[in-house]
Amino acid sequence: MGGELSLPFKRDSATIFLMVATTDDYFQNFLASHFGSDNFKVYQLAGDASNRRYYRVIKDGQSWVLMRWEPFDPKKYPFLSVLEHFAKHSIKVPQVINMSPKEGLVLLEDLGDLTLERKFWEAQNPESSIPFYRQAIDEVVKIHFPATVDRTDCIAFSVQFDTEKLLWEMNYGLDNLILGVLKFQLQDSGKEELLKCFSALCERLHKEPKFIAHRDYHSRNLMIKFDEMRVIDFQDARLGPIQYDLVSLFRDSYVTMSDSMANELMEYYLQQAKPYMGSHFSRDHFDLIYELQTVQRCFKACGSFSSFYHQRGDTRYLKYISHTLKRVLKSLTLFPEYKIFADVLIDSGALDRKYEVT
Repeated sequence: MGGELSLPFKRDSATIFLMVATTDDYFQNFLASHFGSDNFKVYQLAGDASNRRYYRVIKDGQSWVLMRWEPFDPKKYPFLSVLEHFAKHSIKVPQVINMSPKEGLVLLEDLGDLTLERKFWEAQNPESSIPFYRQAIDEVVKIHFPATVDRTDCIAFSVQFDTEKLLWEMNYGLDNLILGVLKFQLQDSGKEELLKCFSALCERLHKEPKFIAHRDYHSRNLMIKFDEMRVIDFQDARLGPIQYDLVSLFRDSYVTMSDSMANELMEYYLQQAKPYMGSHFSRDHFDLIYELQTVQRCFKACGSFSSFYHQRGDTRYLKYISHTLKRVLKSLTLFPEYKIFADVLIDSGALDRKYEVT
């Protein structure tokens, strides 16, 4: 069975897909059994940072997406557990068509190639994408509240952004960006002080009320099919502060959203979430934690971008580091108690480095 490989490149800020011939017989029997025929074509889709592989399957003018990973137990598979829980609460996720757990294969509804990121960049005025961002907010409100209230069996309730997990993410940024890509030398005493700062920051976030967080709720994980927002890449959902997803969406490394647009969208989120917030809600406290979560979440993103280069020489994500770090530093100015972290960012040259040039 022949196939083609789809690889992305950027042109005029939109993602374009190139088709390159390839073959893979691994899943031919699964697909032939499902369709009752071997009259189909398979194209590998360009992935992001995941170890999962995705393929577009085309037969008789219709298309599906085949997800390939390691063998799994359907009752314990995070992807299926979260998908079923989200679907139960009308969160728009792709439909599962068929699966082969022993082969690690899941056949899914095809959501197309139009991401929220692409919609943002294709618009002459980015603010014309606001109606689609409002749809994304409608979905995340359902994740944060109705899906959280329903404490039925879902793996998202068994994992959380506790101090340990949040701290791991910050240390990932330290190891891969500061010590890895930048090769900045921290004295033992300085490193110890920085780690204490990280711990205090993460402990503060851990004490916040916890709701289901998607974990990677950014513009590349939000698909638009027939003008309707759909949510993907939700398998790592866990309990955490609601601000984690809001930072991911409004301070997304992949788009340059203006503060005015982000503020407008935040007001829309709070309006939609108001019925669930309760009388104890404090906007000042909410905003403070939002800024603190920005420090943690955006630095974690820089750690991920750096790791792709530091660990495997992948330069595609380096260009997102500079403006994301500037967001980290801007939020840090609100927390003088964490000045050591700001000092390290400045002294290491992290803010001045031209990361695209390697």
